[in-house]
Amino acid sequence: MKVVTKGRLNLLLEFILYSVLYTGVFLLVEIPFKSFEINSNYPVLIAFLAIVVIYVLEKVLKPILVTIFTPITGLTFGLFYFVINAFMLKLTDWILGPRLNFTDIWILFFISIVLAGLNLLIEKIIIEPIIRKANK
Repeated sequence: MKVVTKGRLNLLLEFILYSVLYTGVFLLVEIPFKSFEINSNYPVLIAFLAIVVIYVLEKVLKPILVTIFTPITGLTFGLFYFVINAFMLKLTDWILGPRLNFTDIWILFFISIVLAGLNLLIEKIIIEPIIRKANK
């Protein structure tokens, strides 16, 4: 029987916090926007799958895109970063098919800004203090 170390527990806690809170944020962002909808009998499951797809894309594809488009991001004073985020959301839409729909490209940019802001708030206000407390 393997002994579970404190580091593994912290990683598990971090994964659970991120997945639950970001799934909630994803579901909340759907409410005010008519051009963003989750078509399913199981919206929480589809939102969770979308978060997992976004997480994988952000770990694999986003660093490449950020590196390639660094000059454009610099010229636009960082605003092109939201275009990259919108592209990641649209790619998630394509991967999940008819279960997730982003129909208006301009609203998609706005949603990427809202998601980035909410994710930053959740990370700074909720997740980081819990992880710091767990590390003590």
